[in-house]
Amino acid sequence: MIVQACINGVRPRDFHPKLPLTAQAMASDAAACVAAGAAELHIHPRDADGRESLAAVDATVLAVRRACPGTLVGVSTGAWIENDVARTRAAIAGWRELPDYASVNLSEADAPAVMELLRQRGVGIEAGLATVADAERFVALADHDRVLRILIEIDIQDLAAALDEASGIAAVLERAEVRRPTLLHGVDATVWPFVELARQKRWSTRVGLEDGRTLADGTVAKDNAEIVATAASVFRSASAG
Repeated sequence: MIVQACINGVRPRDFHPKLPLTAQAMASDAAACVAAGAAELHIHPRDADGRESLAAVDATVLAVRRACPGTLVGVSTGAWIENDVARTRAAIAGWRELPDYASVNLSEADAPAVMELLRQRGVGIEAGLATVADAERFVALADHDRVLRILIEIDIQDLAAALDEASGIAAVLERAEVRRPTLLHGVDATVWPFVELARQKRWSTRVGLEDGRTLADGTVAKDNAEIVATAASVFRSASAG
C-alpha cells in the first residue's frame, strides 16, 4: 500500500494557486509531497507555455529526480497530449531521461502499441482501467501480466455508480487471475471515498491536484503536500490497525 502524488494532471492554470506547471515547480512540489508521505510521483510535464508535452519529459523527470532522489517517477502517455499517434510514439521513442513508469489508458486505441514501446524502452507500465470494457480489453492482451501495476481510475461523479464500476473492473481482473499490484483512485467528488476503499482493500491510492483540490473534510487544500499528508494519515491508521 502506497500513496502516490499526482501533482498536476490536465488541470488549467487557474485550478489552484499552487498548481505546479514548470519543471522546477514540479520538482519543488514533488519534494514537499515526498516529505508529506508520498512514496511515488505521477506527473504531467508541460512545455514553456504550460501545455502538456511528451517532449518535456526529459527535463521534467531530470528535475524531479534531482529533487527526490530514490523516488519512483511516472508520467502520463495520454493520447490527448500530442493528439497524434505518430507524434506520441516518436516522443516516447526519443526520451533520454526515462521515467520509472508511465500510465497507459486502455480506453485509447493505440494503447497496446504504446505499452509495447514502453517495454522496449525499459519503462514500467501502469495499465489504466476506467471502465469494465477497459478491463476486458486489458485481460485479453497476451502480455497483460507484464505491467508494473493496475490503475483502477474512475471519473464517474456519482459515488454509487463509481463504486459499481470499480467493483466490476476488480471482478474482471479476479476472473482472469491477474495478480498485479492495484492502485485505486477517484476524481473530485470520489477522491476521498476511494482513498478509504483502497485502505479497506489494502490497495494503493493516489491523491493530488490532478484528481482534486479538497481535503477529506471538503475544504480546499493549501497545496499538494497537504492533500498527500491527509491521505498518508489514512493509510497509517490502516497499518496501525
